[in-house]
Amino acid sequence: MIAFISRLFTLLFILMSATFGLLVAVWGNPDEKTWEPLWRQNYDNFPLGGIIVVSLFALSFLFASWISMTARAREAQATKIVKQLIEPDFVLSKKQALPKPLKKALVQTSELIDTQRKSLQRLSNERAEAHDKIIQERIIAERQRLARELHDSVSQQLFAASMLLSALTENDENATSLKQVEKIVQQAQLEMRALLLHLRPVALRNKTLAQGLEELIIELQQKVYFHIEYVLEEMALTKAEEDHLFRIAQEALSNTLRHAKASEVELLLVARDDLAILRIQDNGLGFDVEADKSTSYGLQNIAERAVEIGCTYKIVSVPEEGTIVEVKIPLHKEEVNDNDTSAHSR
Repeated sequence: MIAFISRLFTLLFILMSATFGLLVAVWGNPDEKTWEPLWRQNYDNFPLGGIIVVSLFALSFLFASWISMTARAREAQATKIVKQLIEPDFVLSKKQALPKPLKKALVQTSELIDTQRKSLQRLSNERAEAHDKIIQERIIAERQRLARELHDSVSQQLFAASMLLSALTENDENATSLKQVEKIVQQAQLEMRALLLHLRPVALRNKTLAQGLEELIIELQQKVYFHIEYVLEEMALTKAEEDHLFRIAQEALSNTLRHAKASEVELLLVARDDLAILRIQDNGLGFDVEADKSTSYGLQNIAERAVEIGCTYKIVSVPEEGTIVEVKIPLHKEEVNDNDTSAHSR
């Protein structure tokens, strides 16, 4: 608003100065006799000088409004483009009406982001190679973490169930107690299955990502209560990318198993428009993403793994409707061999 007012009065000053100069050129130096028509000559009881001032103000207002709208439109367009800079397939169109300095800056920023993304991918590949040398230590650490979680969650719930069962012999309200025991035991089973999901090897062990996910899904279908639909396509990914995407899928499925109470889950691993897309969707309880983003270890783990390999990711959840976890990563065109591409779907 301040910029608009400043622009308005600047234009008004310029137009009034130009008008004054024109009147001087036509009527000569201003004096009371020569310039008398400005206040003597009236139109509908309104002096000529007032009409000129009002007209100049209206013209200034129109010019200022047009300039402001044009500036806002360009600002909105630039903001939209800046938000798109993080997309892996971002390309600045030559047809977009932007100032050349801004276009140059956006191109440089896009190139910098792309360089940083490739750097992250390279570091992740190096990390994955070094990771093979310390796999035994990682397995031990993972087992210790799971042991602590089992003790803090499942063992406590089973202890509470045992206490309630002991109370059955002393209390006549058996039906209510048995229902409580049933709920606790069911939750303990879900916790146990979700934690066992993390016991799978950190690495894929000479399997492709599609093969590893298919093996994981087939195993889960024998143990969980929800139906899993899946489509898996083979694609060229680095070892680090496959390992991280596999762990992201594990984390998302674990969260669904422990918290979502879903009846259907859909898992997609597809290649579209030079992007590898991993998508896990359920029809469970959902949650408030903004409220849980800073407190959920699972969501933080997914975000950190996605960023580490240069992915873009989104987590969308609607209470009582379900949750979607989607990760996108650019494919390596030079490594793609169409003859080796195959798909598995169920």
